[in-house]
Amino acid sequence: MTSAHVLGLSSGDTAGIAIGLGIPAFVCAAVAVIVWAYFRLQAHRADAIANAEYRKLAEQAVENQQELRNELARLTTKVEAVEKLMREVG
Repeated sequence: MTSAHVLGLSSGDTAGIAIGLGIPAFVCAAVAVIVWAYFRLQAHRADAIANAEYRKLAEQAVENQQELRNELARLTTKVEAVEKLMREVG
């Protein structure tokens, strides 16, 4: 046996081990990043859908508020007319 075999691995062996472990580790890391990015994208899509629903709800609330203001203005006019009539009679 040579002294390189007895003492440990030669530089060629360590390069092979580094490549053999490095490439699968890199592939696993890349897959993990891709999976993380996919689920983050799905979360953003869900948030966008929820925000669109809130926007739609806010628009409906504004429309309803305008209708209520119009109705209140009509009622105010009618109450003023009744008050005027009561002043004239009373």
